[in-house]
Amino acid sequence: MAHATQDRPTACLALADGTLFYGKGFGAAGETTAELCFNTAMTGYQEIMTDPSYAGQVVTFTFPHIGNVGVNPEDDETADPVAEGMVVKWDPTAPSNWRATETLADWLAKRGRIAIGGVDTRRLTRAIRQQGAPHVALAYDPEGNFDTVALVEKARAFAGLEGMDLARRVTCAQSYRWDEMRWAWPEGYSRQTDAKHKVVAIDYGAKRNILRCLASAGCEVTVLPATATAEDVLALNPDGVFLSNGPGDPAATGTYAVPMIKGVLDKGLPVFGICLGHQMLALALGAKTVKMNHGHHGANHPVKDMDTGKVEITSMNHGFAVDSQTLPEGVVETHVSLFDGSNCGIRMTDRPVFSVQHHPEASPGPQDSFYLFERFAASMAG
Repeated sequence: MAHATQDRPTACLALADGTLFYGKGFGAAGETTAELCFNTAMTGYQEIMTDPSYAGQVVTFTFPHIGNVGVNPEDDETADPVAEGMVVKWDPTAPSNWRATETLADWLAKRGRIAIGGVDTRRLTRAIRQQGAPHVALAYDPEGNFDTVALVEKARAFAGLEGMDLARRVTCAQSYRWDEMRWAWPEGYSRQTDAKHKVVAIDYGAKRNILRCLASAGCEVTVLPATATAEDVLALNPDGVFLSNGPGDPAATGTYAVPMIKGVLDKGLPVFGICLGHQMLALALGAKTVKMNHGHHGANHPVKDMDTGKVEITSMNHGFAVDSQTLPEGVVETHVSLFDGSNCGIRMTDRPVFSVQHHPEASPGPQDSFYLFERFAASMAG
């Protein structure tokens, strides 16, 4: 499939430095401002767009064939897309998959998300890598009328993700129970009816598949909002506490999350964190987090388990990282990225408290990291 051939572009991506990319709009008409990141995954565009960790971001997909498996309700990681928009090289491919119920363009349009195709995503990705994740304005106008000066100004006015507490925006409104387990052929999703461990999961922007993995590991899961207090958590008398993934600056969310986590740690409960939850745990233990140049977003990231020497191929999605130089005594680094050496996991040496930066539930092809859910379950079994 070739680039859009019409003369007049119907979408414009404006970077804060004044660079403009024109292309063919699809999805919903309108405008949005966000941070721009890129994702290298060859599959999973629907899961990426509905991952709450992408709040406040427009995603550039480096893989050109986006739309090729359509969309279906079973693959949503949350009820609606959370990423602000998407940038792709070609027009969305026609869906060719037996599970597809809708095209990508129709799905985006119904859910108010803007997309642009026909963009040189390789050039854009190189710019992000070299200059860091830029602030952008993305506009789709079927008539092709753009005030580019205003768009650049809007991109420059975007506050950025540093210091931004986005978890509060994407968390659940009230607590709920979760018993759906991981998808399996041929029955699809089944229910956990023989749970052995009571887990409270704190929702900073939790992906559904993480909750499914907990259920599949034998957990009865109660999900609480991001702002839950230690008293709220302990009142449920859990065997363990899970800290979910989510968007934004961990230091900003930490203002209310860290006191809760410290309260749980004081009770000696097993704790397991993923992504933002990993960063929150590190902050609660006394470490620091830093904003990365362009973050890690993709499904092919090698992570080394320092305990076993094994390398896991993982799915990643984060723009902040734990500074391993700031880990206090009694907390050790368990996983590192083989791309840049950044921290990807920690654990306490004297109790079952651990977390990882990557997404063990995502199975980017390999299922290398599922053992972490089993480890959490085993720690609750005593």
